[in-house]
Amino acid sequence: MLRMAACGIMGLGAALLIAALLLWTYTTSRITKIPLDLDATLISDGSGTALDPGSMNSQKYVVNKNVPLVSQQQISVESPANADVVTLQVGTSVRRSDKQKDTGLLLALVDTVTLNRKTAMAVSDETHPGGAIQKPRGFNDDTPPTNIALPHDGLAYRFPFHTEKRTYPYFDPIAQKAFDANYDGEEDVNGLTTYRFTQDVGYDADGKLADPVTYPSLYANDDDSKATATAAMWGVPGDPDEKITMSRYYAAQRTFWVDPESGTIVKEEEHANHYFARDPLKPELTLADYKVTSNEETIESQVNAARNERDRLALWSRVLPITFTASGLIALIGGLLLGSFSLRTEAALLDPGLDTADHGFFGRGEPAEEPVSGAEAETEILPTPPKDVPHEPGPPGAAPPERP
Repeated sequence: MLRMAACGIMGLGAALLIAALLLWTYTTSRITKIPLDLDATLISDGSGTALDPGSMNSQKYVVNKNVPLVSQQQISVESPANADVVTLQVGTSVRRSDKQKDTGLLLALVDTVTLNRKTAMAVSDETHPGGAIQKPRGFNDDTPPTNIALPHDGLAYRFPFHTEKRTYPYFDPIAQKAFDANYDGEEDVNGLTTYRFTQDVGYDADGKLADPVTYPSLYANDDDSKATATAAMWGVPGDPDEKITMSRYYAAQRTFWVDPESGTIVKEEEHANHYFARDPLKPELTLADYKVTSNEETIESQVNAARNERDRLALWSRVLPITFTASGLIALIGGLLLGSFSLRTEAALLDPGLDTADHGFFGRGEPAEEPVSGAEAETEILPTPPKDVPHEPGPPGAAPPERP
């Protein structure tokens, strides 16, 4: 029974070591993936210069300065979502918080992208564009939304697990292409060490317009990328009744604070500029020029999400493998000791003399005493009988007893 118990304990130890090895090599790579249960609302606050939507039906466009703005992103998971890919649907809106309901809405966009769950890169090819963008609708339009296929490339809304200190392509759904997000150092965000990345879209490193993007139209007749109005409506000098056509341009600067372990963007700052102009480097009418930063509730929520991901990764990649390895080694050593004890026990039961041999039960008994010679041996002293004890006569012919 002892030998069976020893074999069982050693088998358990070997199983624990194998499990630890599998956790380190196989399971860890399986869990470093974007979760399939993402559901987050990200809020950013700020201010800027913005067009008064109500003035579009007046005789002149009115632009207000220093207006409060709120940007909101709603992220959810759509199909397809499986072991390899996840599809994110992200609704983004920018509105003036000093206006009520739709009168303050400046921008609205619904972007859908399919990402590789491990690399966070968009999955796109000739037959599968890997994304779509929802065609804009009017406030009173009750028709179902229509998606326009939009090939995506680079990262989108997340960074990869174990983010590195390098440059990544990051997709801009408004410009409809990816731009570099450059590593810019480390920074503490609510007690979490993050990597800071910066992205310039149409701006140079000094924050000046350099190569703004011509706004890609989502309509066949470019209704949302060009506009024609009178000079008086535009507010430009010249003949007030002259018809002038201007193009819409877009530029942006973004800063991302990323948890390097999980790739979660815990904080984001965005400076975006939408404007109309005849010369792309000379804005003439501002649609929205604003700067917003993630609010404290959003930052705290994203930091907690990143910590949860870190804890999950640590559990499967460090805590459990180390625990299994230590337990496995202890079980193997204990099994070997128990096996050795069982062999000695069996040997002692088969030959009890082994327990009094020079090695004792565990080979370390007291040495047996050496035999003593006859001269040195102890002798037994017999008692002397008393003198007054009568002696019985012996048989006839026997010699008389000697007196002592």
